[in-house]
Amino acid sequence: METASIYIMLTDTGTLFTRSIKKYTKAPYNHASISFDRELKELYSFGRKQSHNPLYAGFVKEDVISGTFSKYPNTQCVIYELKVTERDMEKMRRVLEVFKRNRPKYSYNLLGLLGITLEEPVEFSNSYFCSQFVAEILQRAGIRLWDKLPALVTPDDFRNHHKLTIIYEGKLSEYEPKN
Repeated sequence: METASIYIMLTDTGTLFTRSIKKYTKAPYNHASISFDRELKELYSFGRKQSHNPLYAGFVKEDVISGTFSKYPNTQCVIYELKVTERDMEKMRRVLEVFKRNRPKYSYNLLGLLGITLEEPVEFSNSYFCSQFVAEILQRAGIRLWDKLPALVTPDDFRNHHKLTIIYEGKLSEYEPKN
């Protein structure tokens, strides 16, 4: 069976919002994104729709060159590779297409973050936070990395999973993909 790779990127922009989250989580990264290419050209998450407003958020295609990340040049990141089958990749792409087609219907699950602190999932239809979204894409493709609901998955859960292989850690602006 042919294999493919997806990439999960965790970031810390250093903004007031992310520093506030870090004070609680004590984790080095607090945002998760998924990419279908090592160059991060197809990078998706639930996050800011405008770089200056963390509360105006939802499903986004992220751009590491000219998007929100470019406004925070000291953004730290870790990028992981996850080997999957070609069939898994096709499933994930189909799930992603649903998100793309229905982009306006999605909102950011801010209350879901509170649910994580209470260890009680808070789920709403068409509402996700970043790591919940990435876990949901994986789960809908049949890839279950944890025995918990996507609404309880944190960026740190990705960081600590043995199936993910680190390919880069450092400043996002200095990332140079190598094949």
